[in-house]
Amino acid sequence: MSERVLGIIGGTGLYDLPGLSNVQRKAVDTPFGAPSSELVLGELDGRKLAFLSRHGPGHRLSPSEINYRANVWALKAVGVEQILAVSAVGSMKEQIAPGDFVLVDQTIDLTRRRTSTFFEGGAVAHVAFADPICDRMRGLLAPLARENGGTTHERGTYVCIEGPQFSTRAESRLYRSWGVDVIGMTAMPEAKLAREAQLCYGLIALATDYDCWHDAHADVTVAAVIATLAANAARARSLVALAAQRLPDAGDCKCRSALAGAIQTDRAALSLPSRERLALLLGDKRS
Repeated sequence: MSERVLGIIGGTGLYDLPGLSNVQRKAVDTPFGAPSSELVLGELDGRKLAFLSRHGPGHRLSPSEINYRANVWALKAVGVEQILAVSAVGSMKEQIAPGDFVLVDQTIDLTRRRTSTFFEGGAVAHVAFADPICDRMRGLLAPLARENGGTTHERGTYVCIEGPQFSTRAESRLYRSWGVDVIGMTAMPEAKLAREAQLCYGLIALATDYDCWHDAHADVTVAAVIATLAANAARARSLVALAAQRLPDAGDCKCRSALAGAIQTDRAALSLPSRERLALLLGDKRS
């Protein structure tokens, strides 16, 4: 695929993207195993898209089982420079009601079982991650979200837990005391890997419930999550379509040079397996 490829990662409730033309399905082999699903390649209003279902066909992968490295690598391999991820979340604040969207700008990673880097086994890199979400991309999404209708919060902190269980009441209250806005299970290490792959990463969080901290609302259940997502699926797809139409190319966004100065391992010290495994990233390294 050529320029202007936008990657879409669909989470719970967003398993496909209707309206694509020139559709192809592509299985991508990666050095890190198989992605969650085949990529669905196509065009929407002239924009080339690559869609990936985060949880796989039939929602068969739990958040801890997702091969995040393979997913990000596969998108980069087909020419994606920007990823727009969609994720169902719980609201941790009264003013973020079920059905609202949040354009996340910060994250807290509480996951424990997931590999969060491409650089291991003889290769070391330390990318800057103070701002985990591409701020340029988030800023461009904000007016599109307003145009799309409904309530959208233009910033928010996402605390990512391991799952697959929902939080205890004590945990939920603790996270609220930290001032977080939403809670979910999939933004990490997805955002970290996108940064290492030098991809812009934007996140649309769909609030489905009040977790279990809110005394006036029922505790979160899968049924409640699915019901809210079903009611808002059309709006979510509409926002993705607007992004496909109007998001400009990544251009010279700083995300695109995240590895500049970050790789600590001398190229001459890299083993042949390491060079082969990281070829897609090392070939894009900018200095």
